[in-house]
Amino acid sequence: MNARDRKQRLFVAEQGRKLAKGQISRRDFLKAAGMAGFGFSAAGMMRMETHGLRPQARPVMQEGGALLSDAQIAWLKEVGGRFSGSTVRISSESTAPSQIISALATNADDPNSFTNLTGIQVVWEQIPLDQVLSKLVQDTATESAQNDIYYMDQAWVGRFVNDTIDPSARLADGSDLNMPDFMFEDFVPELLPALASYDGRLVGLPFDIPIFIYMYRKDVYDQLGLSPATNMAEFLNAVKTIDEAALKNADGSDIRGYIGQWQSGHYALQCDWTAWLWSHGGSHTGPDGSVVINDEKGLAGAQYMMELAKYVPSGVTTWDWGGQGTAMTAGLGANVISWAEFFPGLDGDQSPTKGLWETADLPQEVELRPKDQCSFDETPAIGHQGGSCMGLSRYSQNADAAWIFLQYATSAPVQTLAAASSNTPIRLSAFEAPIVQERATVVAQTTRHFPAALKAIQTRMGTEPHFPGWATASGTGGPIPTELGLMTTGAQDIETTLNNIAGHIEDAINEV
Repeated sequence: MNARDRKQRLFVAEQGRKLAKGQISRRDFLKAAGMAGFGFSAAGMMRMETHGLRPQARPVMQEGGALLSDAQIAWLKEVGGRFSGSTVRISSESTAPSQIISALATNADDPNSFTNLTGIQVVWEQIPLDQVLSKLVQDTATESAQNDIYYMDQAWVGRFVNDTIDPSARLADGSDLNMPDFMFEDFVPELLPALASYDGRLVGLPFDIPIFIYMYRKDVYDQLGLSPATNMAEFLNAVKTIDEAALKNADGSDIRGYIGQWQSGHYALQCDWTAWLWSHGGSHTGPDGSVVINDEKGLAGAQYMMELAKYVPSGVTTWDWGGQGTAMTAGLGANVISWAEFFPGLDGDQSPTKGLWETADLPQEVELRPKDQCSFDETPAIGHQGGSCMGLSRYSQNADAAWIFLQYATSAPVQTLAAASSNTPIRLSAFEAPIVQERATVVAQTTRHFPAALKAIQTRMGTEPHFPGWATASGTGGPIPTELGLMTTGAQDIETTLNNIAGHIEDAINEV
């Protein structure tokens, strides 16, 4: 690490301390982090803003806990037991897998919990993502880790590639510290380069993967004789047909054609916009760092979005992702392309639309701009994704104990239980596990949306640009969602909006 890099990290850490004390705003922190080269992915931004608002995830338990194999239990006792009395520390966002896996690992009543089998204590601090970054940059700048395992938003992986130990190297070293039956090949292969690698080098192991899927009201489709859309034209036709049918919910509320997350000036609006931009062959960036959002493909995407605007509930321009999820539960529309994480709530016991929503494959894009015709890792596809990985700190004084826990936390049995609690799996086997399949029905913490999520991961993942100024430009209060809000509310025409956004992106690229 050179002096400039260290100075940038210490600067971000100091801004994080100011944010925690209320001395600066989150937007000021994002701008400072962006200028220092630390951005946030789509899901990272969403979770940062909803931290503390989500209910605590509860593990779906089964007899015998995580059903570790006999070989894994023996290994944890014998090999892990060598480090009994040591402590492994992690700071992460408070996501469903973080909540579930930390609870499983430390459950005093489960004889097969990680701590009971190994004697290793796990201190898992769950805090807003901005504070995770603040701690991470402080650790790495001083090379004296307070955390043994690093939780990394996908947008940070390139910055911390030299601060972690390549897990593939450890898995290949033949040591008895490697967990039996770990099945590295069982990770969904598309997630390794998307979430956990930089320039071909594995930085960590995948941990979670929020992604856009297609959700629709099956009762409405059946009533009108519709089938799930297979392309963008059919999707728009379904939206229009449903809206023109003027259907009502049992409470008298209107069932509109589409539900968006279109709060003016909010990052949720930027996320929604990407589906229409990318699905019409557009992108934010072009070759060699150019900006092309205002070309004819971007124009087509914006025109499509504004056609959808004719068929949305009146409150849509005030809804962020939380508002969209609430509107879906209330049944205020019949079509959504958005986060798979919403779906379990639709089948919750208090949901007025319990059992009425279904999923389908994402409609085929009109065309896609190839990744090699974009810059800053932008990958156009309708399935907007975000995610994270876990990496082993190069500076840890408990690296072996931490490695044992990292393998446990990402192992197939533990990840399967996390999946059974409705968290989208990162392992192929978890999608097919009996306990996960049993919950693929209309039940709270359902898993019946998993096939759509897996298909989106494997074939339809889209990724926003990763450059230092992106989070500030695209985040809540930033110029991109502010301009989009002017467009969706009718205060500004499409061409002016896209031209203005292009200028803001160029400024953001040149900011550092």
